[in-house]
Amino acid sequence: MLRVAMLLCWCASILAAQAPARTTPVGRWKTVSDVNGKATSIISIWEENGKLYGRIEKLLNPNPRDPNPRCTACAGELKDQPVVGLRFMWDLHKDGSQWSGGRILDPDSGKAYRCLMALEDAGKKLKVRGFIGVSMLGRTQYWYPED
Repeated sequence: MLRVAMLLCWCASILAAQAPARTTPVGRWKTVSDVNGKATSIISIWEENGKLYGRIEKLLNPNPRDPNPRCTACAGELKDQPVVGLRFMWDLHKDGSQWSGGRILDPDSGKAYRCLMALEDAGKKLKVRGFIGVSMLGRTQYWYPED
């Protein structure tokens, strides 16, 4: 009987220690390149007036010859802004089980794309799709919660 009670207590403590499933992309994420599968940066997503925004907080493997790159290919107010600290995602709103309607910037090309995001695996990964026109014409990356 004591063993059963101890087992039940142990199981209850394991379940209590597990983090609840993430229900929003708000927080810090590790981005992973869809080209080479390597982690590239840490970004922060926040909500403001019902819309999501994202900022690049850290580059994980910056080029040693250019450790503090700037968005030289960007246009307008983003032109030549430092990549670290850059607001690269804006105006996404909740749309059923995903977030859409906003834009995402590729600092390498300076181009902004339409964006869709959806949590997968109980919030253990974030599917991020940037596209032109229709969603079929785009690229998908999977981001993971920062460790």
